[in-house]
Amino acid sequence: MEIYLAGYLVAVNAVTFALFGYDKYCAQHDMWRVRESTLLIWSAVGGALGAGIAMEVFRHKTLHLKFKFGVPLLLFVQIFLIGVLLTNPNHIVERLLK
Repeated sequence: MEIYLAGYLVAVNAVTFALFGYDKYCAQHDMWRVRESTLLIWSAVGGALGAGIAMEVFRHKTLHLKFKFGVPLLLFVQIFLIGVLLTNPNHIVERLLK
């Protein structure tokens, strides 16, 4: 299960990082932008680390409060949930299936 979780997290964070980079590019070239809701959804489904790194690398969305505080909060929650899942995966799966 850990390999699937790792693969999922790598993929989601890579997509999230790319979306933030693309949005920054669009902002600089007066093109259609990626919706903030799309950026936040990708961050929420596991891409908070990629979003945080992208915010620093691209200097993008760092002044928007929902990103400045929301992305670190999402990252904290995701780290906590991953820790819980990895420490006792069978118990969590059993509870979800009940």
